[in-house]
Order: sequence, then structure tokens, then C-alpha cells
Amino acid sequence: MSYLSNKTLHRRTFLQGVGASVALPYLDAMKPVGRLFRSPAAAAAADKTRMVCIEFVHGAAGSSAWGASKNLWAPAEVGRQFTLNPEGALQPLEAWRKYLTIVSNTDVRMAEAFDAPEIGGDHFRSSAVFLTQSHPKQTQGSDVYVGTSFDQIVARRIGGDTAIPSMQLCIENLDQAGGCYYNYACAYTDTISWASPTEPLPMIRNPRVAFDMLFGAGANNSDRAARRKENGSILDWIVSEAASLKRELGASDRVRLDQYLENIRELERRIQQVEARNRSGEERLLPEAPAGVPDSFEEHMKLMFDFQVLAFESDMTRVFSFKTGRDSSSRTYPESGTNKGYHPASHHGGREAAILDFNTINKYHVAMLPYFMEKLKNVQEGDSTLLDKTMIVYGSPMADGNIHNHRRCPLLLLGGGNGRLNGNLHLKAPDGTPMADVFLSMLHTLGMDDIKTFGDSTCSFSLNG
Repeated sequence: MSYLSNKTLHRRTFLQGVGASVALPYLDAMKPVGRLFRSPAAAAAADKTRMVCIEFVHGAAGSSAWGASKNLWAPAEVGRQFTLNPEGALQPLEAWRKYLTIVSNTDVRMAEAFDAPEIGGDHFRSSAVFLTQSHPKQTQGSDVYVGTSFDQIVARRIGGDTAIPSMQLCIENLDQAGGCYYNYACAYTDTISWASPTEPLPMIRNPRVAFDMLFGAGANNSDRAARRKENGSILDWIVSEAASLKRELGASDRVRLDQYLENIRELERRIQQVEARNRSGEERLLPEAPAGVPDSFEEHMKLMFDFQVLAFESDMTRVFSFKTGRDSSSRTYPESGTNKGYHPASHHGGREAAILDFNTINKYHVAMLPYFMEKLKNVQEGDSTLLDKTMIVYGSPMADGNIHNHRRCPLLLLGGGNGRLNGNLHLKAPDGTPMADVFLSMLHTLGMDDIKTFGDSTCSFSLNG
């Protein structure tokens, strides 16, 4: 026992100050005194899985006919003895094979046009379909209808006892209102998370907003404005409480708490630096973005990933949905190795050189994932790491962006899923398999066997070969 008073520290302990509330990470002092005598069922119930659902738009170069023949996404081999193409989009995950499950050859047919008026509207349906696997009602009004999303179903089962049942994040501007194109409401492309078939959930783009939500940073706008003006930290408001708690902790817990608080401060410091740079008057690449949003895609992604790790570590929430782009976005990623706009690059016309350009962007996006996985792996929680306890879904509801099709869409599962994912595996689904079958299987893998269907699922799909 590392709690010197020989009492168990409650898992929901907060360090609180005026307008600040910081939940603690898991500490040895939180282990029940009689933990050695807990039943396996009780231990499993206390050990919650975390879930992250990440969407990328426009599909993958490896889903084109030529790209598939060159294994730019899915490997040629099925099973555990697969080879990732060194030039392919998944090469950055080579060192993470233990935590990588590739699921290829699944379809997202609910994103296809069902009737003539829907033809051409793929970009304005797709995001709504990714986590619902349901077909959106074509409307520009408020009478939107699609389906309850996977992340929200999961949140109701594993996030009900957390302060924030789920959080929704995004990278690009998603605050349009009313109607978009092809007679679809912008709500369909503005979010991937739906609390019900008629209730789209807003997504947070600004890391500052997410940070303040997680840590209760400031009792009101005046408090927050004053702290930012002074370039102060929320940790300044809880310093006495933190010092008092540390006197009651054992040595290992003191080290863990110090590291956790330093990680909070480091994230806060980086957000402050972004805000200062963006308010300096220098020309911005994203002039429409709030001051807390970095112009750099990579910097923005890393801030959002670090935020998710802290949220999981403090158990403030266990479910995230994360939209990394907006359909039809022409954003460029100079660090990727090509200056082509994202959407134009996806319309490669079947030309080999152009497909490889699009693959360069896909590979750059995938290369963001190891950063997240490394951060999760570095957080020890009990006998395993956050990466071992997390299930990450990374995929697109579009396949070949050049022709806007939704057959053989890219999909990955990452992390250990609390022992439910074996990793180092390529699963190739039979032709015509709905991606919804994989989502249904994930629900069952998480213990939700009472859910018999999801979207257009036909049956469960084995995730462990």
C-alpha cells in the first residue's frame, strides 16, 4: 500500500481550487485494501476499456484498383505472416504490429446513393455513415435522420460512471449550419457522432476549449481570461491541495502524480504558445481558425492526442470520436512530401503517379498514429498500460476517392482492447461484407452480446482470426 495513512484513496478524487478541478491518475493508493481477494469478475468490472474512433476522409490510394494491386494499404498476405509494403500507407505502423489488426475488403454501402436525387452526394453523406453504418435521410432541414453511432452505444455501456461520458474532437472547421450540397444538411458532414438518429453531436476543434472542459479551468470567462493574460496555469490553483496529497502518498505514487501534473502543464504550455503565436499579428495559414488551433496539422493532431491520453489517464472519459478532416477539403500537408490538396489528390484519375501522390498523404496521416500509441503505452495503469486497455478504430467510409465508391474501405484496429485484440493480424473479409459486421463484432468483443444488429450488419465478424 502506497497511501501512508493506510486508507484507500477513492478513484474519483479531485484536486480542486477556485475554478479548477483536476482528476487524479490511477495510483497504487487507490487499490482496495482487500484487492488480493477480489473475484476475477469484480476485477474485470473495475478495469474499463477505452475506445477511440478516428475517421479520415476521401478513402485511400490502396483502395483504387492499381493501388490495391501494389498493396498500398492492405498486405498481400492474410493472417499473421504479412508484409507491409515499405512504400505503402501502413509502413509507419511496422514497429507496432503487436497492436495492429488490419481488416480489409469491407463495404460501407449505406454511404452509397439509394435514389437518383442522391447521386453525387457521397461527400455529404459519408461522415454520418462511418460510425452509424446507416443511410442518412436526404434533407437540408432540421429533420435529419441517420442512426445512433457506435461510439455513443459504447459510451452508454462503459462511460456512464465518468464525469464526461464521451468527447468529440475534430481538426478542421466543422461549424457550418443549414444545408450543404446535394440537398444534405451540413450536420451530416459536420460530425461522426450521433446520440440518436436525430441528434448529431458537435465536435471540438479548439484544444483550448477541450482543455478547459476537462480540467474545469476557470469558474467563468473572466477567470479564464485573467489566467491566460498572466500566462498562468491551472496547476497554480491547486498547488496547496497537491502538496497536501503528496505528503500522504508513497514514493512511487508521488513520482506518478508529479509526472501527470507535469504532462498537464506541458500540454497547457503548448496551447499557450500556439495562442501567443496566433495572436502576434503574423500571417496565418488558417486565418479563420481560433487562436488555440495550430496552423500545423501535425501539431494540432499531437495536441489532441495528448489531450486524449490525459483524459483516459484521469478517467474523466473513456470514449472519444475524432474526425481528422472534412470531406472535400483541399488542405495541403507540405510535411508529407507533396503539396497537392487533399481532395484534388484523391481524384487521381487512375494515373499511377497521381495515386502515389495520394498515397503519400495517406502515409503521412497514418504516421500520426505511432505518436498516440507511444503516449498511451507510456502510461502504466495497474498491471498494464493504457495502450493495452484501449481499442482504436481508424478508418474511412470512402474507398477509392477518385470514383467516390464505398467498396473495400480502409479499416484498422489498434491497441490491445483490454486483452480482446491479439494484434499482428490481417483479416480479409469475404466480398460483400459490410463494415457494420466489424462494428457489431467490436460491440460483442466489449461484452455487449445483447446487441444483435448494428447498421446494415448481417452477422458477427471474428476479430482474432
